Amino acid sequence: MGDIAGKVDKAYEDKGVAELADAPVDALKGVSEGDAKLLKEAFNITTVRDLGTNKFFLWAQAIAKLAD
Repeated sequence: MGDIAGKVDKAYEDKGVAELADAPVDALKGVSEGDAKLLKEAFNITTVRDLGTNKFFLWAQAIAKLAD
């Protein structure tokens, strides 16, 4: 993943990986509070860890990799 600091908002750049995993999903650069609200409503995703381990996202990622 390389430069993790470049993938999160400025307020989270100095956080460790474990802390980032438990951070709100809108800590990710490009994910707004509105996006976070929709993720919570649709998939009950509230943290970066939730997003990274969501079965639907993992399934879609696996299908996309197999298609390449």
